[in-house]
Amino acid sequence: MTEPAAPPPAPRPALGLALRSLGLFGAGVGAALAALLLYRLLFPAPTPLSEQDIAQSVAAVMASATPPPAFSADVYALIRPALVLIESQGPGGWADGRLGSGVIVDNNGSILTSLHVVTNSVAITVTFADGTASAGRLAVAQPENDIAVLVTQRLPAQWAPAVLGNPGALHIGDEAYAVGNPFGLYGSISAGVISGLDRSFTSEASGTHLSGLIQIDAAVNPGNSGGPLVNRQGQVIGIIAALVNPTEQDVFIGIGFAVPINIAGPAAGMPQY
Repeated sequence: MTEPAAPPPAPRPALGLALRSLGLFGAGVGAALAALLLYRLLFPAPTPLSEQDIAQSVAAVMASATPPPAFSADVYALIRPALVLIESQGPGGWADGRLGSGVIVDNNGSILTSLHVVTNSVAITVTFADGTASAGRLAVAQPENDIAVLVTQRLPAQWAPAVLGNPGALHIGDEAYAVGNPFGLYGSISAGVISGLDRSFTSEASGTHLSGLIQIDAAVNPGNSGGPLVNRQGQVIGIIAALVNPTEQDVFIGIGFAVPINIAGPAAGMPQY
């Protein structure tokens, strides 16, 4: 008698699961490739910048940038409303007089200047920043420091006193700005640095010995005397007193002196500090 044939073996579950996982993986890879292709079509890769493109972009940015104003511009804007031109008439007339500078230092309109600008004057004219002119008179003289205080018969419609700084905070090398009227050229500014501190100087014209002076290399010339020496914050730190020139020429060669404002200020009633 013939025995019945054996049934075929049942499929292995592990093999079916592997085949199914392989199919899912292939479908996932295909979907990812399709998505990547679609992304590249919608968002193509940027074109690399050339050196010329970079240079043009930098030039455009630099051209549109607005640099801040120089310190000297801010200093001038702050001090100009307080700056005055002083003309003194000597015994022999205006031709015998002097030109100088001064600065308004308080709310009463008191003007600090150098005493030698108005010494022996018979008349004084003060011209303010807006062009207004007024007669002035000597109110206080401080000959030991070559400092004078002037008052005027009238003040302009608009003016502002200067802000005073602290000379004790100065260092050699700090910025310094001399503002005044050299040779009668109103409202001139020159820039330099503090070259030295606690200097001494004897005026050949008056014989006055000055000490404790600030030395500067900002250009000063005849007509600057009495004008303000200003720091980078626009604060008055001194009153221009003299220039040094070993020749007979009365022009600047690199050394100017100023009386510190803490020495000059008390002449106008300010406390010494």
